[in-house]
Amino acid sequence: MDRRKKLGLTQEALAEKGDVTTQFVSYAESGKQEMRPENLLKISSALEVSADYLLTGEIIDKDLLILSDKLRRLTPSQVRTVEAIIDECNNLFNQK
Repeated sequence: MDRRKKLGLTQEALAEKGDVTTQFVSYAESGKQEMRPENLLKISSALEVSADYLLTGEIIDKDLLILSDKLRRLTPSQVRTVEAIIDECNNLFNQK
C-alpha cells in the first residue's frame, strides 16, 4: 500500500496496471488473501519493485537494477542532479 501511494496510484489504477482485479489489490493490501506467485510478480512489476521488497521490505540487487534502468533514461545533466539529491539525502541522514 505504501509503495502504491508513493506512486500516486489508486487501487483501481494499480489493478489495471498489474492486470489484476481491484478486489485482489484490496485483499492483498489488507492481508485477507495470499498472492499466487504469478500475481505477486504482476504487482511487483506494476509497482516497479522486486517481489522480495513486497514480501520483506528489503532492498535487493533487482531493486537497484530497476533504479539503474531508470537512471539510464536520463540525460547526463539529470543524472548529476539525481546524484546531488542523493548526496544531500545522505548528508541529512548521517546528521541524525
